[in-house]
Amino acid sequence: MSTANLSRADARARSAALTVADYVVRLDLRGAPDPDRATFPTTTTVRLVAREPETFLDFLGPVVHGVTVDGREVPVDFDGARIRLHGLPTGVETTVTVRAEGAYSRSGEGLHRFVDPVDGETYLYTQYEPADARRVFANAEQPDLKARFTFEVLAPAPWHVLSNSAPERVEDVAPEPGSPDDAAPDDAVPARRWTFAPTPPLSTYLTAVVAGPYHRVEGTWSVDRADGTRLEVPLSVACRRSLAEHLDAEEILAITRQGLTFFDAAFGFPYPWGTYEQVFVPEYNLGAMENPGAVTFTEAYVFRSAATDAQYQARANTILHEMAHMWFGDLVTMRWWDDLWLKESFADYMGAHASVAATRFTDAWTAFASRRKAWAYRQDQLPTTHPVVADIPDLEAAKQNFDGITYAKGASVLKQLVAYVGEDAFFAGARAYFRAHAYGNTTLPDLLGALEGASGRDLGAWSRAWLETAGTSTLTADVEAGGEGSADDGARVSADDGAPVIRRLRLHQAGTDPATGAEVLRPHRLAVGFYDLEGGQLRRSRRIELDLTEGTTTVEEAEGLRRPDLLLVNDDDLTYAKVRLDPTSLRTALAHLGALPEALPRALVWSALWNATRDGILPAGDYLAAVLAHAAREDHVGTLRDITAHARFAVEHYLPPAARDEGRRTLFEGAWQHLERAAPGSDAQLVWARVVAAAAASCPGAAPRVRGLLDGGVVVAGLPLDPDLRWALWQALAAVGDAQVGELDAELARERTAATRTSHLAALVGRPDAEVKAEAWRSLVEQDALSNDEVDATIEGFTQPLHASLVAPWTEPYFTSLRRLWEERSIEIAARLVRGLYPGQQGAAVLARTRAWLEANDDAPAALRRILLEEEDDLRRALAAQTSGTSEAGR
Repeated sequence: MSTANLSRADARARSAALTVADYVVRLDLRGAPDPDRATFPTTTTVRLVAREPETFLDFLGPVVHGVTVDGREVPVDFDGARIRLHGLPTGVETTVTVRAEGAYSRSGEGLHRFVDPVDGETYLYTQYEPADARRVFANAEQPDLKARFTFEVLAPAPWHVLSNSAPERVEDVAPEPGSPDDAAPDDAVPARRWTFAPTPPLSTYLTAVVAGPYHRVEGTWSVDRADGTRLEVPLSVACRRSLAEHLDAEEILAITRQGLTFFDAAFGFPYPWGTYEQVFVPEYNLGAMENPGAVTFTEAYVFRSAATDAQYQARANTILHEMAHMWFGDLVTMRWWDDLWLKESFADYMGAHASVAATRFTDAWTAFASRRKAWAYRQDQLPTTHPVVADIPDLEAAKQNFDGITYAKGASVLKQLVAYVGEDAFFAGARAYFRAHAYGNTTLPDLLGALEGASGRDLGAWSRAWLETAGTSTLTADVEAGGEGSADDGARVSADDGAPVIRRLRLHQAGTDPATGAEVLRPHRLAVGFYDLEGGQLRRSRRIELDLTEGTTTVEEAEGLRRPDLLLVNDDDLTYAKVRLDPTSLRTALAHLGALPEALPRALVWSALWNATRDGILPAGDYLAAVLAHAAREDHVGTLRDITAHARFAVEHYLPPAARDEGRRTLFEGAWQHLERAAPGSDAQLVWARVVAAAAASCPGAAPRVRGLLDGGVVVAGLPLDPDLRWALWQALAAVGDAQVGELDAELARERTAATRTSHLAALVGRPDAEVKAEAWRSLVEQDALSNDEVDATIEGFTQPLHASLVAPWTEPYFTSLRRLWEERSIEIAARLVRGLYPGQQGAAVLARTRAWLEANDDAPAALRRILLEEEDDLRRALAAQTSGTSEAGR
């Protein structure tokens, strides 16, 4: 293992050998606007106490100029990842200073530099999680070595600079001969030095610097505390200047204030970071990052084009997710990445919970059930699944574990925990946890102890079942009812209306830990909903809440009740499990799903249908038919977005190849009909327009109508043909060979922004031309000049579904390039290339090739092997689903 991939064992050894008090980090960013300046001067001074004479600091940069210990210059021992320190005095405070050069990033890791194509302005921001602070300054890069940080940043005078704390001083500076400031070019613009107040103790990955001519909107939030004091927190929202007209800052600030008010009361610990700045930054790898006092978000949340209410809800959820991290993760931080869930699961849960409790987005749990849990169910069925509390031996494994289990399954499990211990006890335990461990590091027992103390429950068995095992439970209902073929033992067999009466209702759970093969039976607190078709609607007539702890539980309360048309196990979505609909309920769902008036039960039934489709139980054609039949009555736009995306995925992956072209036409024609019928200007209309564009990329016959939308020959009343939608339509035309380069260039000339440039790139690469694909392959695999967003756009164009035969020649080069890509590229870019270019569209032959590569490369990095194992499993699942026949319900 390279020294860049810090192991848990090395981190523990360093923790035992080292205590870090504080850092002073000086960054000289004056040269950032010069595209020829690839690096920036960085100086770190760290005060530490060593218990052993040998240790190391982490740094990923081109060069280390010098190292001093207590003012004495020492030889530089630097291998490209670690600066080794020798002969340190032990048991006393020591000051180490490292002078080095850091590299500006285009991958979104470390200090990312972006030049705005609109006005040529340069923007910088940092992104560190899990271990990229070492790309910017030398440090002990592990979460349990918390310290106080003081940042000093030299930047062009017109810029604004943000960090984790408020600036103490901002002063103009002029280069002095012989000083480090002289590193700036002779013709440098006037500069300012920003000196920020020392932070409370922080982990290195949570520090942040944002610099550039950002547009900012300021505000405040305040609260009167029980002790008579008043807490007032300065707020700001920022983005690039060229996006200022699209920044709805007041809406964002309103959500921010609502969230801070909620968390202040719920957590009982004053907001600890002084200021609360939120910045939307370009070419971001994540949705957002919880840097204390300086939260960064993807610019995708600055809506340049029309956006649905689901998009606003998702943004509010993310704002609240990151805000929850100010306590869960920032104030109290996991000791090592094994306990990553201690912050991410809680923040994911809190994003939805606070949305419902404090904002207008009271349907956030419906969105969670529809989208987040779908992510979790997929991840939890892969061969690489892991417990919520994972085994993370090194940093590469940590990078891979920001996944659907750590986030969405963990949040689902916490929702179950709240149902298990009660909401009041849950928050009381959280408050005790913060009081006991503020500014420190914790592990699982610390949290469980706080929750046990508040609830009075022993959570040991609960933790072992939910947090320390892997895999997804499956819940089924076995309904015996009179008139359904069972013998009459004298009991009543029909209700007054002639419907069968339940003789016995049994609930079953099945689960196996994929890692151990052992049976896993979890304690489920859940509800069973009884829905009857009356007056054209499926209304809930009864709800039974119970505990399911064994493999089979008989629901005695159900005996003698009318057998419902739809029996929904896990109604209200209290637990985490796949639900299989019984045959009667499945037939009802496929025929009458749109008749369910409430959004959450609809989302749960859609989830059951999607999981059955993925598992090859429900044919993909049946799922597509259900979506097209019932989507017109789906008034929850987030669910509509998700089920239509699943329908397209089912067509491209789960339909048999012989049926795929017909499925593509069916999807496009159905989406077009829904587009024409949708209310003008509605969210549903916008969703269907996006489905039309996506489906048209695989349906050559759709090209005339797509071109008609673009040139005005076809008009859909109320539909906003904004840049995002226009580019989606142009990409569809390019994919079917109906767009010329000149047309795409002309569309780019209408608005030349960062977003339109990457859309233009995706459209160019998405043309069905062998030389175009060859050049795309070279730019991705043989060269390393693309930014992270450009990599994504090129992969998107390269892998258009209709072009499988065109990209087939790169199947073998893909496998022969894997190890080189992993060694030569950053883990972020390498992971995108390995996953995005996986040639699954070539079918069954790729399964054998993947298995051969895995067997021949058992010494490959575990994170690389994980991606291959997951892609192999997805392909195997798709091939299995393609062979599923017509279901009984679908006949």
